[in-house]
This record gives sequence, C-alpha cells and structure tokens, in this order.
Amino acid sequence: MKIHEYQGKDLLKKFGVPVPNGIVATSPDEAEKAARELGTDVVVVKAQIHAGGRGKGGGVKLAKSPGEARQLAEEILGMNLVTHQTGPEGREVRTLLIEEGLPIDQEFYLGITLDRASGKDVFMASSEGGTEIEEVAAATPEKILKETIEPGLGLQPFQARNLAFGLGLPPELINQAAKFMISLYDAYQKMDATILEINPFLKTKDNRLIALDAKVNFDDNAMFRHKDYAELRDLNEEEPLEIEASKFDLSYIKLDGNIGCMVNGAGLAMATMDIIKLSGGEPANFLDVGGGASQERVQNAFRILLADENVKAVLINIFGGIVRCDMVARGVVEAAKNLGVSIPIVARLEGTNVEEGRKVLAESGINIQTAQGMNDAAEKVVAAAAGA
Repeated sequence: MKIHEYQGKDLLKKFGVPVPNGIVATSPDEAEKAARELGTDVVVVKAQIHAGGRGKGGGVKLAKSPGEARQLAEEILGMNLVTHQTGPEGREVRTLLIEEGLPIDQEFYLGITLDRASGKDVFMASSEGGTEIEEVAAATPEKILKETIEPGLGLQPFQARNLAFGLGLPPELINQAAKFMISLYDAYQKMDATILEINPFLKTKDNRLIALDAKVNFDDNAMFRHKDYAELRDLNEEEPLEIEASKFDLSYIKLDGNIGCMVNGAGLAMATMDIIKLSGGEPANFLDVGGGASQERVQNAFRILLADENVKAVLINIFGGIVRCDMVARGVVEAAKNLGVSIPIVARLEGTNVEEGRKVLAESGINIQTAQGMNDAAEKVVAAAAGA
C-alpha cells in the first residue's frame, strides 16, 4: 500500500526523523492560511500524488508570500499532473502540502528496501540526491553506497557512519547523520515497509539534516499488524479495477495492452505475459487468481478483466494443481454467459481434471478456442486480438 508524502512524514516524526514543518491544504484558502501560519519568507507548495518526479511536472513550486501560495494552489489543485511514474494518463491533484522553505546547502538520497538476491534489507545512500535515483543507478552505479543489514541486528552505528562519511558530510555532522539513518531504519522495520526513500535528504546551510521528501510503501501482508494504517489509503490514487480486484483478494495490475490474461500463480502469470510479448502481442493486465481459487473468485476475476475497455481478446492459462481445471472452466463459462462476452477467448488448461475442463468449455456454446501449450495459446490470442 502506498501513502502520500505528508502521511509518510507524519509517521516518520514519531520515530524521531526530522522533517520540515508543513500543513495539508485542499483549497486555495487553506493554502494561503497555511503559508501565514508557517510564517517563513518562502513556502513550498507541493502536489500530493502517489508518484515521483512531481517537480519536473510542475507540481512543486516556491511561494514568497501567502498570496502567492494561494495563487499557486489555484494552479496546481485539479491539474492533471504527468510524471515519469504516472504514465501519460497522469494523476489529478486533490491535496497539497504547504511546507516551510529551508536554506538548502546539499541534497542527498537515502533508501531502504529488501535485496531479494541476498534476502536481507539494504540501506542505500547517494550524493546524487534530488534527482531520479533510477538514472543514477543506470549511469553511475558507483555513486550509490550500500550497507547490507543482518536480520535481527538492524542498522549498526558503524554502518550508518560508513554511509555518512561516504556521502562526504563534514565530520561534525557524522553522528547526527548516523542517528538519522538508524531512526529511519527503525521506522522502516516497525512500520513493515517494503520501501522507504528520502529524496532529497537535506543538509541545510545551518547544518541541520532533514527529510525533505518521504516515500513509504507498506507490505500488504503485514497490514493486520497496522490496522490504523488502513485510513491512510487514498483510493483516488489507485486504478478502479485494482481496487475492485482487492475486494476479492485477487492480484490484478492494469497494463497498457489489449490482451487480457487470467492465470493461476504469479510465476505462470509473468511467463504468460512474457510469451504474449514474444509472440508480438501486448498484455492488458497481470491477473493471478491464486492457486486455490474458487469458482466464484474466477467469475469475479473474469468480470474485472473484461471491464477494461482496451481488452480485445482473452488468454486463460490455468495449471490445475490445487485448483481444478473443470472448476475454473465452469467459472469462466458462467461469467462469459452473464456478461454476454463477444470478444475472442483462448484457453490453455493443464493439470488436475483437464479433460473435464476442456469438455465444459467445448459444451458451453461459447466460442472459446483451446490451445495445446503456451506457444500455441500465445499465437492464437495474438492473432485473435489483431483480428478483433
């Protein structure tokens, strides 16, 4: 689950991580009032959306008076903010963070996430803060410093100092930076975050270290430990079909293609998307119905998949292990009949009760092509989508 910058900063403050003073605003009047309350010569008007690159898109601007803050709020609120992370469709700005201006001296990057290769958390730091860290990683990977964290031990003081010295911070700020990093990792661990990024991590001209931005994503599987975090979820920032899928515990991610995919198992779903691309097609979604999907769940998955207007053909790729092929077939047939499906459907079934499943499809009266193997399935669905 993703949250906004202002929400992340509110949480980080509880762990002793220094953040700028800021006030949330949802109207120009509130923005002007917030600028007055902050009382600094300069305030920053920051669009709150679940994406990076807001500054380049025109969503972060400086105001030198409360009146100017109001004017900028009028410009930014309601705008469709497009960044490299939103895609061309952009995101509508509904909320602003009005924040005190700070005397910037240097900008750095700090980030924590799981390194899947080692199976351990990794703390990253870079002197190239305030820029897109993906570009730094691609062009100058040597500028990203890393400390691998041993489970159960946490970020050790010597590791934090290594990173602080590596950033080139002055000696008098090393202990302050180490304390900042240790507090940051404490927050990451106790919040069950999957990623925590501070970009930029700011050194001010008066030698303060402050989290000027905050990106926090939570592990959905740990939300039962943080039920109060549920209220931080902003459904306006999420794809409606993904919200609908979450109600039925379905793993669904909308993509830009025109071939709908319904698969059981995340690995098979990824492989299905790959082979569609290899065959010249474009997947419209990632959809994993799970290894033990019920007939009702399959029906809901099919309904959500077809709700995407871009879908011109559907590939159903099921390996019957825990789930039975005949049960999946019945769910698909029932959903297709209820929805009056007219687009081409290609089904590849293997595993438990596969013959019964193929029989259900064949006798359904619905135009469903069956496929033998993944290559055959991908070629048929790509051809069907092109014909549609």
